[in-house]
Amino acid sequence: MQQKPQNLLEMLHFTVKRHPNKKAVLWKEDGRYRSVSYFELWDLIRQFAFALRQMGVQRNTKVAIISENGPHWLISDFAVLSLGAVTVPIYPSLTGKQIRTILQNADAEVAIVQNPETAERVKNWPERIKKVILIEQAVFDHPLVISFRKAMDQGKASPIIDRWGWQTLGRNDLATIVYTSGTTGEPKGVMLSHGNILANVENVQHFVPISHRDTSLSFLPLSHIFERTAGQFVPMSAGGTIAYAESPDTVAQNLLEIRPTLITGVPRLFEKMYAQVMESIEQSSPLKKRLFRWAIKVGEDRLRHINQGSGWPVPLELEKKYLRAKQLVFSKIHEKTGGNLRLMISGGAPLHPDVSRFFFTIGLPVLEGYGMTECSPVIACNPVHYIKPGTVGRPLPGTEVKLTDDGELLVKGPSVMMGYYKQPEETVRTVVNGWLHTGDIAQIDGDGYLRIVDRKKNLIVLSTGKNVAPQPVESALASSRFIQQAVLVGNNRPYVCALIVPDFETLTRHAQKNGWTFKTQEELARLSRQLLQGEIDRLTAEFAPFERPKKFSVLMEPFTLEKGELTPTLKVRTGVAEKKYGEVIDALYSDEKPEEIIPATGKETDPSKAPEGPTVVPLFQPSDQGEASESPKRSIRWKRAVLSRQVVIGILTGILAGIMVHVLF
Repeated sequence: MQQKPQNLLEMLHFTVKRHPNKKAVLWKEDGRYRSVSYFELWDLIRQFAFALRQMGVQRNTKVAIISENGPHWLISDFAVLSLGAVTVPIYPSLTGKQIRTILQNADAEVAIVQNPETAERVKNWPERIKKVILIEQAVFDHPLVISFRKAMDQGKASPIIDRWGWQTLGRNDLATIVYTSGTTGEPKGVMLSHGNILANVENVQHFVPISHRDTSLSFLPLSHIFERTAGQFVPMSAGGTIAYAESPDTVAQNLLEIRPTLITGVPRLFEKMYAQVMESIEQSSPLKKRLFRWAIKVGEDRLRHINQGSGWPVPLELEKKYLRAKQLVFSKIHEKTGGNLRLMISGGAPLHPDVSRFFFTIGLPVLEGYGMTECSPVIACNPVHYIKPGTVGRPLPGTEVKLTDDGELLVKGPSVMMGYYKQPEETVRTVVNGWLHTGDIAQIDGDGYLRIVDRKKNLIVLSTGKNVAPQPVESALASSRFIQQAVLVGNNRPYVCALIVPDFETLTRHAQKNGWTFKTQEELARLSRQLLQGEIDRLTAEFAPFERPKKFSVLMEPFTLEKGELTPTLKVRTGVAEKKYGEVIDALYSDEKPEEIIPATGKETDPSKAPEGPTVVPLFQPSDQGEASESPKRSIRWKRAVLSRQVVIGILTGILAGIMVHVLF
């Protein structure tokens, strides 16, 4: 049996010895994919480590990485760690002021930066910074700046030494300082040791089996510990291949090119995928809708048998039906993800149970997990053999959990942080007798599965004395194909209200299909009020009356990361939203009729040009172009078409298809 690695470099070295010639990473460059093997990757890490050492990087030196995902990120991270230095990941989307604040707080001495634009944004680098390494090849005249390529050349010229110091590192050595996203306050530097991260990597694989045969697509920011642990360290430990998406906007295309077996995402990604499938089905013919409903029913029947446990095998006839459903319907959805996808991992926020159940039904299970930066980050996860939609799974092996009297979740285990950097008082308040106070209200069921209710600080306390957890309601609303974002408000108010950002792309198609007349997005939003109210009523029907939004306003512009309204994991900063739309919220609680549509700060746009989100490519081609009332000319064309040979053949084909479906199913 192989011994446990004592540091993250030894973990990678074990993989290099097992799979030296296997592809370690894939990335797109100049329109085509390039790759390096594990043996080549190890040599690149060594070269860059030697370059960093020549720049004065040594044990406990803080090195910041301010970059998008890519092979440079991984090489830089492992090179820094190999010297006993400390990686400080920083989101490249932050403002120059925010980046400088983190660099100063972390005492960073070297910064690895994506491009000149990012370097320009920082402007006045802190005095402690000795070198700025520019990843992208560009002319940038600055005394601190050196190109990544030049640094690699310097490292390559150094003598080859297999042991350059990483073997002296132990599990208790500091590996990284990760700054929290700051949903409820200023970011804090979380100190994680090699042992913290290794414990997470080792124990996650008890629930999420990953092997050297897997290829994962990386598109969540590596600056967040969720992607760095689940999307970088876990695959590197197992000997898998990491493929980097070109950008978050090209994920759909890259899925088809890479054909991964695993992806790690946030709930919004899976909710968007679910909404696109539902939208595509809505546009399809009655026959295809009927076939889809039949396939889903078969999948749900099979799922009920699976959930009874290993002693309850799926009946043979039902399994045969499921295989037909998979071939006729589900395979078309699988093809949109590349065709090889076997597992999807969701974290960062609650995933709506209906979305989880749907993907499990069609054979694309989503393993929902829960964690926080202070726990490296995974605390609990749904095991692949027994998924419970609506929960975040069981605690990882070696992780203990318990609830306080007010329902707050406490966690103890080997992945709990070393503390907050330069904030001993905050550390003492957060970790008491080894128990991490998560700040999350949770429930634990009879099987030991956790359900996260909401952040303790996020609970809305109504003036009636009732407490409302906004996350479950917001998650339910966001599962609608017509709703892009939803924020619940109402603290110290008599009831809750909602701020709704519609999905204008879906609304536009719905409006055109139903013959609505509109010229602008604002007109479309006003026409959609009744539709949105119906969605709110439907999706919140199972909540208590005081948890359902009594009123809502429609926002014409989405919350974005660039405007500081979202965290890097795409959660809305409620405080920012309440401040920005304070007058709108006040109007919802006034006696006067509130403004129902809140215009965007920018110029009015064409409703056919949706503000965000990828174009929906229908899984089934729609058979009609809408149900609007006919003009006289269209009526004449319709009468002529009735007598055409193509229509007669189409009718006969439809009848035959109906008979086949009836006989087969």
